[in-house]
Amino acid sequence: MNILITGCNGQLGSEIRLLEDNYPQYTFFNTDKDELDITNQLAVDDFVNRNEIDGIVNCAAYTAVDKAETDQKLCTALNTEAPVYMAAAIEKRGGWMIHVSTDYVFNGKKHTPYVETDTPCPDSVYGSTKLAGEFGVSKFCKKTMIVRTAWLYSGFGNNFVKTMMRLGREKAELGVVFDQIGTPTYARDLAVAIFTAIEKGVTPGVYHFSNEGVCSWYDFTKAIHRIAGITTCNVKPLHTSEYPTPATRPAYSVLDKTKIKETYGIEIPYWENSLEECIKRMK
Repeated sequence: MNILITGCNGQLGSEIRLLEDNYPQYTFFNTDKDELDITNQLAVDDFVNRNEIDGIVNCAAYTAVDKAETDQKLCTALNTEAPVYMAAAIEKRGGWMIHVSTDYVFNGKKHTPYVETDTPCPDSVYGSTKLAGEFGVSKFCKKTMIVRTAWLYSGFGNNFVKTMMRLGREKAELGVVFDQIGTPTYARDLAVAIFTAIEKGVTPGVYHFSNEGVCSWYDFTKAIHRIAGITTCNVKPLHTSEYPTPATRPAYSVLDKTKIKETYGIEIPYWENSLEECIKRMK
């Protein structure tokens, strides 16, 4: 089986590449913008056909949430149009697609974990373009698995964990919002789940994946500092109103993972355990 991985140098793509050696039965085509311009439909068609691609794992996305508010054209090209090009190309070959989406398709006004059948209602350009991408891939490729995730971090790229470790070492005091609730996701755990889906056969539909448990960004930061051994920084809780941003963040974006656990028989680690593993690997 020939599998195309897009966004291979991002957080999730990098974790997928680390695991590829465990699956010698597959041939992987790892691409980023230098190898394949996913916003060019002709280029996508040519790549998929020339390399006889059987499945696509789309990790590529425009993820600068605040910048997206004023950079709507590029955000739409990467999050809405490019996934459709991939879906249409792989459908012609009778293949499958795994498309990674986000908790930002919800506005965060619910108070119990979001299930896949909850009505999406994005509150940002980023969330709106990702939701349109979901609709597009579902329409153009029958065998599409959409995986919504949240609060993604890893040892690769820029992310919240790395930023809080750096700031914790640089600053004596740090303010972090405590009234936005969700669950961190270690990209390596998501990569493992994606490989499980490939191995067992992609079952079309929308799925939710994050680590188990619930916390605020404040709690997350306190755990990062504790595990990393950072003791000189005083972390203070902030209200969202004290830290205004161009894009609206969901106040509550906990995802219910029952469907993906039951469909693929996977166990999902607790968020603090995964955070410990990530920081240990980074060291």
